[in-house]
Amino acid sequence: MNPKDEIIIKKLKEDASKPIARIAKEVKMPRTTVSERIKKLVEKGVIKKFTISLDYEKIGKPVTAFVLVSFLPNPKISQRELAKRIARMESVHEVYIISGEWDLLLKVRGKDTEEIGKLILDKIRGIEGVGKTVTCTCFSVIKEEI
Repeated sequence: MNPKDEIIIKKLKEDASKPIARIAKEVKMPRTTVSERIKKLVEKGVIKKFTISLDYEKIGKPVTAFVLVSFLPNPKISQRELAKRIARMESVHEVYIISGEWDLLLKVRGKDTEEIGKLILDKIRGIEGVGKTVTCTCFSVIKEEI
């Protein structure tokens, strides 16, 4: 990757639906060059996918919470498998295996804190391998990348 690739990535992060011709004009490069650079970034795995950014309030899930989960060592499920199982749940948006006192960090979304509470109490805590949880509700978002 070089500085020109970084500029193209920045433009795509701002709005990946922007036409290549417009990006080329903004970065002062030929359209075919920009197109080829994007193609190579995808082939190399630098760009994993093109996606959308949702306004969660408008789709009825305005509440975000972060959940810390402790793993109970268990011969039936590994920590990695537990993380994968939790990741498949619809309202769970991000799952990280972390170091320190806690084992997993989750980002969840819901229509209200009651819905998030049901997710944690009825679903997440019911999975074998989940020990205790701590939930931190988000008051506002200052910066969030997708």
